[in-house]
Amino acid sequence: MTSSSTSFSNRITALFGIDYPIIQAGMIWASGWELAAAVSNAGGLGMIGAGSMYPQQLLENIRNCKAATSKPFAVNLPLLYPDIDQHIQTILDEKVPIVFTSAGNPKTWTATLKAAGITVVHVVSSAKFAKKSEDAGVDAVVAEGFEAGGHNGREETTTLCLIPAVREAVKIPVIAAGGIATGRQLYAVMALGAEGVQVGSRFVATPEASSHLAFKEAVVAAGEGDTILSLKKLTPVRLLKNPFQQRVAEAEFQGADEATLAELLGRGRAKLGMWEGDLTEGELEIGQAAALIDAILPAATVVQQLWNDFQETAAQPFYQS
Repeated sequence: MTSSSTSFSNRITALFGIDYPIIQAGMIWASGWELAAAVSNAGGLGMIGAGSMYPQQLLENIRNCKAATSKPFAVNLPLLYPDIDQHIQTILDEKVPIVFTSAGNPKTWTATLKAAGITVVHVVSSAKFAKKSEDAGVDAVVAEGFEAGGHNGREETTTLCLIPAVREAVKIPVIAAGGIATGRQLYAVMALGAEGVQVGSRFVATPEASSHLAFKEAVVAAGEGDTILSLKKLTPVRLLKNPFQQRVAEAEFQGADEATLAELLGRGRAKLGMWEGDLTEGELEIGQAAALIDAILPAATVVQQLWNDFQETAAQPFYQS
């Protein structure tokens, strides 16, 4: 197998100061400091998911991550988070080097973060919003296709179509996300114009992920067709099929309005499923890439496998009979 130590340099590795253009997504209830530090120590970019953390928890995770790695790491910050001001202040006070923003207008906080010397990346689901993000001053964009787990774009554009469209729309580096769990897929999206990948589901199935073991095992057991985009009248979210999701599907089939779906969702279902391990009543956010995952592996092993597979594919890119 090709050595994972082979050097690689492009705009993404230079922007973040990392060895490989592999970014771990900041997934709620999965992306604590242990996972972020493990990915960064392995040569990728680890990320703390602030979306499921109170301000004090984010502070503790940032400080623990600093203690566990001397390498760059990032914080993922959903801009619709209710305590956004406190999270921003924590990020500024702790001198977090890189912030990935999502679920909101990048104009709101990009200038503040960049004035503090922070590298800013925004997550988008369309070429139109990629251009708006570039105009807002971000350093790169994550173009996330419809295959991705968790909250998703209303356009339902697949990664295969999204990446070349975003690449055409902007001059800043593009990071591909959505359905990516192998080095072969990393090679494919780079051929489409991406300069790196953001990987979520594959890193959920690691010992370092903070999510419940039962959820990790459900991800490993998932096959083709076991996830579905739900709750489109609220905020589209890709879920693993389970009894809760089936109730949502039945309500949607019967024409339930936004208020009815919000009542059905209630509060804390994502925590119930992914953190507490309730596979019946919980909301289980995961991407289509779950079908490609067959084992819980250390995060460093995942990074190494992704890069080795990429190199092997690059050395022999086409199938021959």
